[in-house]
Amino acid sequence: MKSELIKLVGSALDILRDQGVLDDNQSAPIAQIERTRDPAHGDFATNLAMVLAKRARCQPRELAERLVAALPASPLIDRVEIAGPGFINFRLSNDAYHGLVPEILHQGAWYGRSNIGKGKRVQVEFVSANPTGPLHVGHGRGAAYGAVVADLLAAIGFDVHREYYVNDAGRQMDILSTSVWLRYLELCGEELDFPSNGYHGDYVWDIAASLHREHGDSYRINAAKVYKSLPPDQIEGQANGDKEAHIDALIANTKRLLGDHRYRLVFELGLNTILDDIRNDLGEFGIHYQEWYSERSLTESGAVNLAIQRLRDADQIYEDAGALWFRSTAFGDEKDRVVMRDNGQTTYFASDIAYHMDKLERGFERVIDIWGADHHGYIPRVKAALTALGDDADRLDVLLVQFAALYRGGEKVQMSTRSGDFVTLRQLRNEVGRDAARFFYVMRRCEQHMDFDLDLAKSQSADNPVYYVQYAHARVESVLRQAADRGIAIDPTAGTANLERLTQGHEQALLKALSRYSDVVESAALKEEPHQLTHYLRELANDFHAYYNAHQFLVDDPQLRDARIKLILAVRQVLRNGLALIGVSAPEQM
Repeated sequence: MKSELIKLVGSALDILRDQGVLDDNQSAPIAQIERTRDPAHGDFATNLAMVLAKRARCQPRELAERLVAALPASPLIDRVEIAGPGFINFRLSNDAYHGLVPEILHQGAWYGRSNIGKGKRVQVEFVSANPTGPLHVGHGRGAAYGAVVADLLAAIGFDVHREYYVNDAGRQMDILSTSVWLRYLELCGEELDFPSNGYHGDYVWDIAASLHREHGDSYRINAAKVYKSLPPDQIEGQANGDKEAHIDALIANTKRLLGDHRYRLVFELGLNTILDDIRNDLGEFGIHYQEWYSERSLTESGAVNLAIQRLRDADQIYEDAGALWFRSTAFGDEKDRVVMRDNGQTTYFASDIAYHMDKLERGFERVIDIWGADHHGYIPRVKAALTALGDDADRLDVLLVQFAALYRGGEKVQMSTRSGDFVTLRQLRNEVGRDAARFFYVMRRCEQHMDFDLDLAKSQSADNPVYYVQYAHARVESVLRQAADRGIAIDPTAGTANLERLTQGHEQALLKALSRYSDVVESAALKEEPHQLTHYLRELANDFHAYYNAHQFLVDDPQLRDARIKLILAVRQVLRNGLALIGVSAPEQM
């Protein structure tokens, strides 16, 4: 409906240009037409007359009158009113809403989709958790949010590439490998003090057990050699310990004692075991990627050194105390950043620069990164690097997702990733189900803190938003089953026939709610706000439940029955389409 109004106003603008009211040499902006918040102001409104009044050399209200006079006749419009200083308000006809029902039924799963994106290539990178442990509930929110943003953009015509950046290099992976080997040594009978900064989760024992089953004691080395000459760990009651220095020294001893080949085997076992687990978890959560991009490939291909060299050539690299620094302060960052340490090792930041350089070189017109809120400091430095490289940093859009706190029985569930005391995404999915998790995760703006009520997510009540929406769909299905039991044939193919019988207030409310769906999908996609869709679905479900409770559908009057069946079939289709974009099922029974 909105697009049709834009065409009508565009035709009126063409007429005013032909009349000389508007300058031929200046192209008029596309009419900005929005739904009104107050029904007293009609269904849609535009401020175009106020925007163009100066160019037309007349008062806004006078230009509004000319625009209204030039509007082509349309069965969509009941009447047009001018309000205030020059707003133009449109009231749609009943025919406009009635015509929506057969359109929804005809388009089916495609209803609400469009080609606004015109095939422009967009990359969405999300989750990208370090493969050092299972995905937890915090990762789950970023996963659900990123997947829905990607699906919404695809729904309005963008060519979306979903990508997971695998951090398979660097210190955290070395800590994981060392943790696995130390647990392996314990399985071999060695007694040792496990480092406070190691990975403590049960999954580390599982990986170590796999290593032991495959290789027996062949990787066993006396614990005294492993712990020789280590700085003290930072443990309770020991004031002079340094957990970072302790784990780094343990890593160095592990690499030296195992040798390159055996260390690489432990490293790969830990990486592949956890990465396979992550792939499986995300797949079960309904999330799939076009590409899993390896951080190591950036070093192995020379991309990291190339990025550093390009920054050198741009005179944005300097040396200090043996390390190489990027002049990020020249581009608004709070301090300069190291890209290569004094030992010749490149930093995570150097890999990030190379990765984003590669993203833009792959031809994406827009790159969307979805990061945890604790990464907010990375945004200015990455954008600074892209600008220094001569790339357009505005092509990068970083969305920050706040952590999700779990509550059970009114009490907050405590979590710590390093200690291994956390709720995994798999545990959450098993407890509340995929549908509830996906829906709950995207009910708020990504930058807002989220409290996830486990008890509410499992409840079968109107207070549970996903249950409430799914129940609306199941109720439509129950009406259709009742019709079949009574031998009533359902034939929704007869166009707008009988839809004029939909005169009740609940029916008008549903028709108006259905008319908003396409606009909501477009807005949610362009603003990267999936919560707009969840809120809409709740409102549509509420309108339907009110209709269901107030009226009978399988009435004796065949024409009224036909009209009402068509209406609830349209509601069913829009509920299905919206839930599919969120990754939630539309059950036939509940």
